[in-house]
Order: sequence, then structure tokens, then C-alpha cells
Amino acid sequence: MQKLLQLAESAGLPEPPLHSTPGQGHRHRARLAVRGRARSPKIGLFQSGSHRIVDTPNCAVHHPRINETAKLLRQAIRQTGVAPYADQPHRGQLRYVQIVVERSTQRVQVVLVGNGEDESVLGDLPQIFAELMGETLQGLFFNAQPERSNAVLGPSMTKLYGEDAVMERIAGAEVYFPPGAFGQNHLPLFERAVQRILELVPEKSSIAEYYCGVGSIGLPLIEQASSIAFNERSPDGLRGLAHGIAQLPPALRDRASVFAGAAGESLDALSKADLVLVDPPRKGLDAPLREALIKSPPRRLIYLACGLDRLLEDLAQLTAAGDLRLRGIEVFDFFPFTEHLETLVWLDRNVEAS
Repeated sequence: MQKLLQLAESAGLPEPPLHSTPGQGHRHRARLAVRGRARSPKIGLFQSGSHRIVDTPNCAVHHPRINETAKLLRQAIRQTGVAPYADQPHRGQLRYVQIVVERSTQRVQVVLVGNGEDESVLGDLPQIFAELMGETLQGLFFNAQPERSNAVLGPSMTKLYGEDAVMERIAGAEVYFPPGAFGQNHLPLFERAVQRILELVPEKSSIAEYYCGVGSIGLPLIEQASSIAFNERSPDGLRGLAHGIAQLPPALRDRASVFAGAAGESLDALSKADLVLVDPPRKGLDAPLREALIKSPPRRLIYLACGLDRLLEDLAQLTAAGDLRLRGIEVFDFFPFTEHLETLVWLDRNVEAS
């Protein structure tokens, strides 16, 4: 926070407001390791810097449905005898579970990550688990991760039961999350950030949104925009985005265009934009995109950052020539009980410089 206070002071801005909520039960999405033995499975998180698991049967930050789902998965493991994964020998059948709660229905999307090429590695576990879940199960998927790797998800995802994607209504828009797509853990506070972005976007703006994922920011904006060019590289993100666009009324659907690929290779999306919205990963902006924004500054640039140090580096380069000026900073505590904060900033084109 001290770096942000210094940034605000240097730009002549007031102390950035901090948006937060009580932390209990805020996580609607969790990726949990499955370790231990079939008779006594452990489902939880690794201790920092290790693969020593901490079982979390009653985690206070998880939505209660996540804890309930993990409890039923433990029961299914014991009932079927499926072996949890062991890291050193690279043995066992079930490595991880991803659990996502759909807020409107309180149903749960579950991904079982197996140490094999297909769902047969888990035997009867998916069927038994689905029976235990009953109507609470929104969708069940198998993800193949047979490699000796620290990556949680492998490249292959197979639907076993239920629906293709979780649907969330964010700032009035229907947004769809396939199981492989990125989604925010703290949806109530993320929705507040989206509402703030909506307030920062003038009516009838032509928008280019980079790193858009499934469209969880851009789709709520489409009603007040004249057009939105969406950019995303992830196939799962693009799949969710396509589903969200398809649900729009025809008049709004016509305002959307999609530029698939890396942000730095999709600069054509800038051609008609007077407002640019970016929500990059921790590595920050792709260099070609950053250079294009410096060369031809938009009327407004809105930047939602998950990596503070990279944000500060990007801002230093974006504002160096004086054509873009920092106009606002706000901070969001998406990860309560940790030191990590996410930052919303916006910059306007300096009319005097042009």
C-alpha cells in the first residue's frame, strides 16, 4: 500500500480508497490438492513453499458449498478406494479438485484432475461422487494431467455430467465460465470493481478490451458502449466469451467483435477505440500493446492490475512522454487475510500535450 500512496502523491491524487468485505465465506472458487490415502484422504492446500498438504475440511474463507463438496469427495474416495496422488513417486489416481459455486443456484461445478489420460483412471469415483452430490452438482468434468508437473490442470478436459459452464450475473450481464477458464475467487468484490469501471466509461464509447477472459468486465459494459472489441488468447476464455455474446439481444450482439490471440498480436482491435480497458496477468502489458498505447494514446485507459510492481513499471512508461496522465487510483482486497491487493487505475489523454 505504501507504494500506491507514493504513486498517488506524485500524481497529485488523494489517498486511494480501499474496497473490502468481511473475508468469511467469500471464495466461490477453489483449487484443492488431493493427497493422503484412500482410507484417510486429505483435501486442502499446500504449506507455503512445499508439497506438504494441510487438510481444510472447514475452511472459513470458502463458500460453505465448497466445504460440503470436499466432504462428499472424501466420502467417495473412501468408498471407491481411489488412491490420492503422491508427488515424489508420481503415483495415485486423483491429483486435484476444482470446485466452483454458481451463486444464483448454489449448485457446484467440479473438475476432478486425474493422473492419467482419461477418466477411466478414476474408476467408479465420478459416478459415486455424482450420486452423492445429487441435484447440487451443476457440472462434473475430468481433467487429464498425467505429467510430472506442478501445473494443476492439464490440457484435456472432458465433461462427464451436467452443464457446460457456470453462469454468473455480473453487473446485470450473463457471464459464462467453462471449467478451464479463469475466474475471480471473490465475486462480490470483483462485481464492485466492475461497477466502478462502468462508472468510468462514458456513454457511447468505442472500447477495446484486452485480456478479457470470458468477458466478465466487457459484457456488462456493452449496453452503454457503441462497440467493444474483445481480445483474449485462452481457448476456454474465448469459449465462455462466445457463449456470453450469443445470449445478448441481436442489437447488442452486433456491437461486439472478437480478436483472438495474444494482446501484442491483436493491435487491430485499437483501430476504432477511444477507450481501452486492460486486465493483464501479473506480467503486465505485452510490450507491443504498451508501445501502441504510448504512440497513440486513447482518450481514456482503464487498467485493472493484479501485479503491483509490473503496474508501476507500465505506468512509468505510459506516462513518460506526458501524453497520458494518471487520473485515479482505487484498491481492492480480493484476497482477504493476505497482503495481496489489486489495483484499479485510469489515465486520460493529456489534451494540452496534443
